[in-house]
Amino acid sequence: VAASGKAEPLKVIISGAPASGKGTQCELITQKYGLVHIAAGDLLRAEVAAASENGKLAKEYMENGELVPNEIVVMMVKERLLQPDSQQRGWLLDGYPRSSSQAAALEDYGIRPDVFILLDVSEDILVERVVGRRLDPLTGKIYHLKYSPPENDEIASRLTQRFDDTEEKACLVKLRLRTHHQNVDAVLSLYKDITVKAC
Repeated sequence: VAASGKAEPLKVIISGAPASGKGTQCELITQKYGLVHIAAGDLLRAEVAAASENGKLAKEYMENGELVPNEIVVMMVKERLLQPDSQQRGWLLDGYPRSSSQAAALEDYGIRPDVFILLDVSEDILVERVVGRRLDPLTGKIYHLKYSPPENDEIASRLTQRFDDTEEKACLVKLRLRTHHQNVDAVLSLYKDITVKAC
């Protein structure tokens, strides 16, 4: 990805299935290009914690176990993308939009990326990555038993596994992947001219 000599800061959206390596790639891209990393889930939690107007609206839905409506999430994302740091440095939008309606809503606000990066990883590899993923609850760092094991036994002893990442839940993992693929195909139709596939 290159800024291609444009005067405007780079604007990037990255999408990938669970365990496709989005977190790692986001880290590398933000370090290399100095972009502001914006993850919709983190943004949603931060808005709720800050009790912003959008956060208060979102909290009502979350407390009732409902999905936060697109309109609220799109507004949060839009407002974050229009902040001075995002406007000056450029941005990397992580895992959003997830549907064609979300992508269209961003377009309606005049928000369009320069590049849409799709991390395209085979289902077998994704399932293996998900099943081997572990979380250090103390630091929040993600490990993988095979690909990125913990540095020592102390860390290894405290690692936890998400309930939906277990081998018994492999069919749930595959369902999450199918849902992702259906959604990303719809988003791709809007960004086909700026899509870069990375395997």
